[in-house]
Order: sequence, then C-alpha cells, then structure tokens
Amino acid sequence: MPETYNQATSSESLRVPRRRWAIACLLGFGVLVNYFDRVNLSVSREALETSFGISAVMFGYLSSAYNWTYAALQLPSGLLLDRFGVRRVGYVSTVLWSVASFAAAAATGVRGFFSARLLLGIGEAPTFPANAKAVGYWFPSFERSLATAIFDAMAKFSSAVGVPMLGFLVVHFGWRWSFASTGFISILFFILFFAFYRNPSAAKGLSETERQYIKKGGAQPEDIVRAAKGAPLFYLLGQKRVYGLALGFAGYNYTFYLLLTWLPSYFLAAHHVDLLQSTFYTSVPWLFATLTDLVIGGWLVDWLIQRGWNAVRVRQVVIIGGTFLGLGILGAATAQTAAGALVWISISIGGLSAASPIGWSIPSLIAPKESVGTVGGILNFSNQLAAIAAPIVTGYVVQITHSFAWAFVTATAVLLMSIGAYIFLLGNMEPVPEPA
Repeated sequence: MPETYNQATSSESLRVPRRRWAIACLLGFGVLVNYFDRVNLSVSREALETSFGISAVMFGYLSSAYNWTYAALQLPSGLLLDRFGVRRVGYVSTVLWSVASFAAAAATGVRGFFSARLLLGIGEAPTFPANAKAVGYWFPSFERSLATAIFDAMAKFSSAVGVPMLGFLVVHFGWRWSFASTGFISILFFILFFAFYRNPSAAKGLSETERQYIKKGGAQPEDIVRAAKGAPLFYLLGQKRVYGLALGFAGYNYTFYLLLTWLPSYFLAAHHVDLLQSTFYTSVPWLFATLTDLVIGGWLVDWLIQRGWNAVRVRQVVIIGGTFLGLGILGAATAQTAAGALVWISISIGGLSAASPIGWSIPSLIAPKESVGTVGGILNFSNQLAAIAAPIVTGYVVQITHSFAWAFVTATAVLLMSIGAYIFLLGNMEPVPEPA
C-alpha cells in the first residue's frame, strides 16, 4: 500500500478537489448525533427518576442497556458492512436509531424506555466500523489520520456541547423533548447521508482527478466479488496484529468510559466542588481531548507523513506515546486539589485522544480487501467490552474502598496492557495477508 508522499504529490494535492473532506465531515456529524444519544440519558437522570420512580440500580440497568446490544452486534455489523456496503447498512442503521430516539421520548414506563435503549444500541452498532471502512475507500493513506480524527473527535466534543444543550431542553421543555430532539437531528443526518454518501466508484459528483488521486494514494480498493463472498471473520480472528489492535484499543476505551460515566461524580465526591464547578471541571478535559484528537492524532500525523517521515514510525510513536500519556490518570489518584486532578486527567484523556484516530485508521491499513468492516467490528467489540466493564468495575471499587484512587490504579494497569499489545502484537502494522 503506497505510503510515499513526494513533492509532486504535494503539488498535485493542491489542485485536487476536496469532496472527500465533505464525506469526512458527514461521518463526523453522524458520530456527534450518536454521542448526543448517549449523553442524553445521564442529563435526564433526575427527570426520569421523577417520571418513572426508578431507583439508582434501575438507572444503572437503563444506562447499560445500550452497550449490551451495541457490543453484541459489532461482529455481525462488520460482516454486514463488508457484504452489503456502507451505504445500505447506513440507511437501516440510521432509521433504527432515529426510531429509538422517538420511542424513548414516547415511553410510558420503564419497560418501554429500556426497549428503546436496546434498539438504540442495535441501530448505532455499525457506526464506527462503517466510518473506518468509508475512510479507507475515500482517503489516501497519508490523509487518513486527519479524516479519522474528524469523526473520532466528535465523540469527545459531544460531551462538551451536548450536556449544556440537552440540559437546557430538559430544564425548559422536559426530558421527552430532549430525546425527541435527538430523533429530529437523526432524521436530518439520514437525509444528508441519503443525499450525499456514495462509495467513490459510484459518486457521480466526484471528479476524475480526485478519484485517481485517492486511488494512487493507497485507498482500499472496492472489490465487488470479494464483498459478495462475505468477509473472512475466522481468518481475521487468527491474526496476531488484529488481536494487538483490539487489546491495545480496549485500554483507551476503558479509561474513556471511566471518565465519561464517573468524572462528574469524582469531582463532586473527591474534591467537594459544587454542581456548577463540576460541570466546568468535566468539560475542560473533553475540550482538550477534542483538540489533541484533531491536531495531534489527525493533522500532525498526516503532516509528518506527507513530509517524508516514516509512516509506520509516526503512527507507532503517536499511538504508543499517547497511550503512555494516558497513564497520567494515576496522577489523579493522588491529586490533593481539584485543579491538580484536572491537569492530570486532561493529560490522560488528551494523550489517549491523540492516539485514538491512529487506532481507528489502522483497520483500513492492515485489513485484506473488503474486510475493513470486519476488522473494525472486532476492534469495536473489544472496545465495548471495556466500555461495559469500566463503569461497573469503578462502581464496585469506589463502593468497597470509598475512594476513586484504586479505580484510577485499575485503569493504569489496563493501559499498561494496551502498551504491551501495541508493541508486541500489533508491531509494525504490516497488512494482514490476503486469505487463500
């Protein structure tokens, strides 16, 4: 797969139309909608408890319902993406998650709401594997980190903007309108996706200049014959590099979901700040993470590769170095002030977020033809197991020790495992050989 980017290529890129970047922004908007759906439940917690009379334990089950179906469908969604394509799977996916948002808004009891969250997990399951596959089709390998960062950063940015926006709706219009609003935004995304997304081979508005630029730059080739046969799941499950990527990225997601679900409670309980201060301390790390995701994991990586730096070494340094910075969460375990904890947590999630676009770009770099969706599904299945484990393990640790310190120590141990997986299993990121 071509990784070289010489002066002639640089000059050519200035003349090439940029339709592919509109595709990246479209994918990013889809992820933003997805994460609004996830944030929505935590914002509406008190209102739901009042409406349905649910306990904290029942709210925990409602919170986990999404992740169970989402995790269970990662491997099947990867296979479906490789067989039926990003466009067709994307239609069905978006309709399902839109229906789930409106179903939650209309729920008259806990059972109906629980079912809506299960359906939401089903609908959103293909999103990240589909985006990885789409980026593989649409982008040269030396532009893929920034393209991936555009959609990956929206997972962080959604927490920064979604909480105040959805909170405003809950306070002034009620929790039902909060969920209905994400349904309307989902319909808007469906219209945009239907109108604009095609694979490069079928995109009528794509100029021949840009089409050849993408192809010569090492984009994943579209192979209709291979896609019709289905992706070789068991072959991929036997590949060391696939395991290295999945185990390595699981450490990122464990810490990500620990902070996503417990960070406000940590500042309230450990540093005794008020609710307004907790909101500030929670939003700052996510804004910093959005910045490092786009600038370091996206723009800087592509900029270095385009100027002749060894592509493998650049990606290794960023993904391993970013995960190493994630160990900064250990500093929060001993922080004596909220400001000190904020610095350590920002270093941790900032480093991990810089590594994240590299992780999501690797499936399109190492997968055999028409298997990116399946590799992405394997990757996200591992991610979601970590996402399920992180809030549960943290809850037990905090309950037993009455402190968040050991929860952060646990995350540190998981991140050390990730670093080992990247070094000894993923290695030099060579493409997985085509199956016989």
